[in-house]
Amino acid sequence: MDSIASISAIDVHGHYGIYRQVDKSDLYNKMLSGDAAEVVRRAAAVNVGLTIVSPLLALMPRFQANAADGNAEAARIVAQTPGLKQYVVIDPRRPETYSQADEMLKQPQCVGIKLHPEEHGYPIPDHAAPLFEFAAARKAIVLTHTSEQNSLCEDFVPWANRFPEVRLILAHIGHGWDGDVTHQVRAIQKTQHGNVFADTSSARSITPGLIEWAVQEIGAGRVLFGTDTPLYSTAMHRARINYADLSDADKRLILRENALKLFGAKLG
Repeated sequence: MDSIASISAIDVHGHYGIYRQVDKSDLYNKMLSGDAAEVVRRAAAVNVGLTIVSPLLALMPRFQANAADGNAEAARIVAQTPGLKQYVVIDPRRPETYSQADEMLKQPQCVGIKLHPEEHGYPIPDHAAPLFEFAAARKAIVLTHTSEQNSLCEDFVPWANRFPEVRLILAHIGHGWDGDVTHQVRAIQKTQHGNVFADTSSARSITPGLIEWAVQEIGAGRVLFGTDTPLYSTAMHRARINYADLSDADKRLILRENALKLFGAKLG
């Protein structure tokens, strides 16, 4: 256990900023908020050396967020905050976010693209073609929210198969609008090129046996450590992998080695 705890983990799915949902109480929104410094503090406390974030300003309030404003904010804040890298958020209904992404992906702190069909309010099948064409032309890594009605995992499968240049991370192993915990894993099993992964950032990850089942089904090499910080506890997610019923080799892959292989020099 000591050797696993000593690994400087890479969190591939984080956020920073103010959580804003109009149907939630002020107290609840405050609990799920955290500025960039707080995100880094929580990560450092449990030996997470790097967190890849997207700004909550680009995603919330639901159906009202201006992704372009969030991207501009993140470009400034992440560049000034050691311990963070960022995704640029594309809302395909806002052409300016494609232009932002084209520029920001050239910057050292920006390592990929973030999609959130649920917060932005569009069905992924309606916009998958231009999104994947854009990402493929830049050989980009894409992290997407799954699996609710606008972001069903199976809807991503044909596009990941058509565009093997895109490395796709399906967020939230175990999350599903219908209570089915298998969506992310089953989607990966339908892909053809080894270019699709899933992260551990779901609250469902605390379910006994879920992460272990995912590794059994798709292999530890397809599973990435993610926390959805500050919405969830970084320490909880770290402990879940530290104490998982997995081999140390599998834990090292999930916590760090898979991310290093996937993102490469972008994490330098």
